[in-house]
Amino acid sequence: MRALVYLGPGSAELQDRPAAQLVNGDDVVVEVTGTGVCGTDRKILLGRFPARPGVVLGHESVGVVRETGPRVRSVGVGDRVVVNPTLYCGWCVPCRRGATNFCRHKAGTEVGVDRDGTYAEAVTLPERFVERIPAGLPFRSAVLIEPLACVLNNVGAASVTFDDTVVVLGAGPIGMLTALVAARRARRVTVAEPDGYRLEQAREQFAHVVDVAGTDPAEAVVKASGGERPSVVFDTTGTGLDAALRLVDDGGRVVVMGFDDTYTVPLHPLRLTNRGIRLIGAGDYRADVFPVAVDLAAELGGARRPGAGAGTVPVLERLVTHEFPLDRHAEAFTALGGLTQDDGYDGYDGTGRPPSYAALKVVIRSHPGPVGADGWPVDA
Repeated sequence: MRALVYLGPGSAELQDRPAAQLVNGDDVVVEVTGTGVCGTDRKILLGRFPARPGVVLGHESVGVVRETGPRVRSVGVGDRVVVNPTLYCGWCVPCRRGATNFCRHKAGTEVGVDRDGTYAEAVTLPERFVERIPAGLPFRSAVLIEPLACVLNNVGAASVTFDDTVVVLGAGPIGMLTALVAARRARRVTVAEPDGYRLEQAREQFAHVVDVAGTDPAEAVVKASGGERPSVVFDTTGTGLDAALRLVDDGGRVVVMGFDDTYTVPLHPLRLTNRGIRLIGAGDYRADVFPVAVDLAAELGGARRPGAGAGTVPVLERLVTHEFPLDRHAEAFTALGGLTQDDGYDGYDGTGRPPSYAALKVVIRSHPGPVGADGWPVDA
């Protein structure tokens, strides 16, 4: 089968790999329909997030069950499914207390990082990491289930309530999803973004959007809010902690969401203690969060309601702006800012130039055949 293989920073290529096949009795072989391009994928290729050279990239995947082992009961051949790429052993101490996101046996299990991922024609996974998709859920909504699980984990960690004012740094797919989920609880949500394309996309979804291009984002957001500071700040960029700490109100919470292994910021503990700020890192989502994301995706991105106008598109579908076949993977990453170190610095600390985006959520399709109006293969 064809698969996109990571060779090292700045380099990936399509290779012929052995076809996915059953190994254990509880295995499921999923024929991959498509995989969303995650910011982590881009940062792996930029050398800003560690991954194993030789691994097949990709993890935000949906597809159709092609084959099941004899012990599989929850899914069957022909089912549309979403991949849960956050694997866990189930028997270590954290797993037994429910903290599967902190499983102590992660080495070799991170799909698309150190275990072969889903930018491929098929993938094999244990049954418990393959979840059936609700009937009628369009492909372009289903492919956002995994990032939605990440967002649910982080918004939950912040304990957002109706009296909170929230600022989301970054209007990429994760930032947009974070704002959508937080808005279901918070009094007001503001999105801050420097890129013109993403600003336009955010303004179609949210009432409060601040252009922070060429400015100090903390100052720009406070000015736009009439001097008020938010009680919760989500940094979805991975490079905005300094701005978030300067922006958040006393007694507030800052949630660090984005991944960037090269970003550091000086942290004076007195800034936290004197101002009562809680700095939160939520980590991966627990196993019990993933089914919640499936249900929420069905609500936010389900089939068009009877009687709705022809132009009515579910909110999740609107986030998927571009799709590319597997053999045009380079174009997919170019649409998201490129893959060289001088393509830009997607940060908020004023030290670099943000990349220029030409897409919001990009999907790489592994299935080469025709698709129906719902985005799924016509034979699925």
